[in-house]
Amino acid sequence: MQRKLLLIFLFTLFSTIKPQSFQFSDAIGKFLSASAFTLTPGNIFYVADEGKNEIIKLDTLGNKLQSIGGYGWSSSTFDNPTDIFATDLRVFVTDKNNNRIQVFDKDLNYLFEINPSTTSDDENTFRYPTSCATSIQGDIYVLDSDNTRVMKYNSVGNFLLDFGNYSSGNFLLENPIKLALSQDSKIFVLDNGFMNVYDQYGMGLIKIKTDFQPENINITFNNLILNSEDSLYYQNLLKPIKKFINITPANMPDSSGIIEAILHNNDLYLLTKTEIWHFKKNK
Repeated sequence: MQRKLLLIFLFTLFSTIKPQSFQFSDAIGKFLSASAFTLTPGNIFYVADEGKNEIIKLDTLGNKLQSIGGYGWSSSTFDNPTDIFATDLRVFVTDKNNNRIQVFDKDLNYLFEINPSTTSDDENTFRYPTSCATSIQGDIYVLDSDNTRVMKYNSVGNFLLDFGNYSSGNFLLENPIKLALSQDSKIFVLDNGFMNVYDQYGMGLIKIKTDFQPENINITFNNLILNSEDSLYYQNLLKPIKKFINITPANMPDSSGIIEAILHNNDLYLLTKTEIWHFKKNK
């Protein structure tokens, strides 16, 4: 009963907060069909373009610094890169149809991969991963879409544990689509209109229902954004999770659809299939 009341309470908060105002500034990048992006503390973007099976590195002015990829299954090639996460030192690419996570340095030089198909332990094998992120401690979390669970590895790719399966009780995942990590190593997973939050050991902490169908989640520093194709909701993770603010810009360039969103300081970046829209917060 307490959990049910909490869910209803959070549901109302999504619909009562007035939106903030952002003004369109410019568009950067050029992609065939982008699927995900990430922004490092050093203000470098890495974009996964599943249309070209490429990873593109660019600065916040839109200058293309580097790219790798092409269709394939060898190192530095991809088959449907669905997600990307980067620190200042490493880049993690979710190579979905190759059933692996490829890890690169900041200059996109190949380092290693997490590929459970090379092990004989079927219980700890993931298939068709859809999302990946790392904690400050260096642990790597992978969303296993085929087995509807989250798998945790150490910084060199050794399996540690899994959660979100039947052992997670009320925090059982049904159709997870994306995960993200906070700076205090909490794991946020989007699943069937809910946002499940776990601690670093896989213990369920809170389950939040939304009044819309979020298609993506992004946590950059302490800024959490949930988005559908046409709306954005924001939460400052330095505060208790209770106020999601509608920050959907009123002056979108067109109706191409939002893939993912990043808020950093006064800059809001929206990834579409073909470019990144940059908005500035009105003072």
